[in-house]
Amino acid sequence: MFGTDFTFQQIASGLSSPVAITNAKDGSGRLFITLKAGKVVIYDGTQVLPTAFLDITSLVLCCDPTTDAEQGLLSVAFHPNYASNGFFYVDYTRKPDGATVIARYSRSSNNPNLADPNSALVLLTIPQPFSNHNGGQLQFGPDGYLYIGMGDGGSGGDPQNNGQGLNTLLGKILRLDVNSGSPYAIPSTNPFANDGDPINTRDEIWAYGLRNPWRFGFDRLTGDLFIADVGQNSWEEVDFQPASSTGGQNYGWRIMEGTHCFNPSIGCNMTGLTLPILEYGHVSGNCSITGGYRYRGSRIPELYGLYLYGDFCSGRIWGATFNGSTWTTAELMDTAYLISTFGEDESGEIYFAAYSSTNGTVYRIIRVTTAALFTVHRSSGNVYADGAYFCGKISACFNSSVGADIAERINSLELLEPGDVIEIDPEHSGYFRKSRGTPLVVGVVSTHAGLTMANRAAQTDVRPSIALIGRVPVKTITENGPIKLGDLLTPSNKPGYAMRCHSPCVTPILGKALGALSAREGWVMMLVMRP
Repeated sequence: MFGTDFTFQQIASGLSSPVAITNAKDGSGRLFITLKAGKVVIYDGTQVLPTAFLDITSLVLCCDPTTDAEQGLLSVAFHPNYASNGFFYVDYTRKPDGATVIARYSRSSNNPNLADPNSALVLLTIPQPFSNHNGGQLQFGPDGYLYIGMGDGGSGGDPQNNGQGLNTLLGKILRLDVNSGSPYAIPSTNPFANDGDPINTRDEIWAYGLRNPWRFGFDRLTGDLFIADVGQNSWEEVDFQPASSTGGQNYGWRIMEGTHCFNPSIGCNMTGLTLPILEYGHVSGNCSITGGYRYRGSRIPELYGLYLYGDFCSGRIWGATFNGSTWTTAELMDTAYLISTFGEDESGEIYFAAYSSTNGTVYRIIRVTTAALFTVHRSSGNVYADGAYFCGKISACFNSSVGADIAERINSLELLEPGDVIEIDPEHSGYFRKSRGTPLVVGVVSTHAGLTMANRAAQTDVRPSIALIGRVPVKTITENGPIKLGDLLTPSNKPGYAMRCHSPCVTPILGKALGALSAREGWVMMLVMRP
């Protein structure tokens, strides 16, 4: 399971078969969630908007689980200049024949949360001999080209040997220049673009030897490409392409399944093949890899640089690291979910979707919040019922010196989020809880030795804040830098924010709000999320 430092938080539910999560890199902070039947919906940071961004269900072949379980609207990718040109691209299997369609659409000119359904421009149509192994991932690379993941055409064992055939687009990663040509151009640096044989070696091919690259992703820092290729009966694999690559890698299918011979089953010729950096077997419920991303966010430093991926059947999530010569992997979590996709937001934080035809959910991977404990002692000083300051030293949550005491003081420890407030539990004297309404919140007033409250309040950057009366806002940012363990805090003159104290806070005392409590020893808790 995740260690105590990591968990996940549901941000959306009630979705019909979520299969992709992406962002538009337009500064809006929105997430776009692809639903298999033919819709793209928007999560705006607080809710999934009731009207779909795009609805092409009338065009999409989906979703009879007995015949077309792998077909549908499979992903969306936004042009690097989407903020200005409004272009985005979709990958879907069309009615009635199940062929893969790559099409460009445009944002509505009147509403940024709506697409123009009449703006379709089809770039590619690729016939599919069987209903499964459609790939479906679209991603723009750091070079500005559109990368397309195509499965081997389906059935089992790649009966047409499409993975190795260079005269077909199946079983490949394709690379298109969507800014040139009509409807696209071939990048001159594609590995087969200048061989003089566009029939026997398709110019669109960037890499080959893939079975079903359901999800792949670029490292937003280095530009390296991670390709999670779904295996046949025994092995799931992660293939790797460095940013310096000139393309043309053969990742081995159907000669190999992972690092193991497949066809033939023994004695296969591995000459010229690029073997996976990671693989795992079909044991303990594992059956189908779901590729993710290398974590480059800022909110979970412990995950920085790890490549996260999961398994659709077992619900496990792993994190892989590179030690300079080899990749190693460790299980981070064993969930109960059918993990269909991972996604990144604009800041590099990572999400995953739990697949369900009626109640699909999207989760954000987060760091377990650290509760900052403010020790509050008795004091003979004045008690200010109208708020003013709190000041205390941050301790690690549940450390040995406070564990027993805080366990008695907290009625029900809940996962807190930025923006939450805490309150005195009116039903349990001396306890605190997450606010349920208009809270009776204690204010903590502190003074410096030798200074009166008036002297303290006279400081130009610290003044009594009415925002602390009745509510203690939970924030993750201080005006003079991130909060860290051991810091001493005091409110800022910016309502609802804290700042590090100029000098040690002494004799903090417990004030009362709304006449609810008298001065006494106790604890005040504030959320701190590591930056």
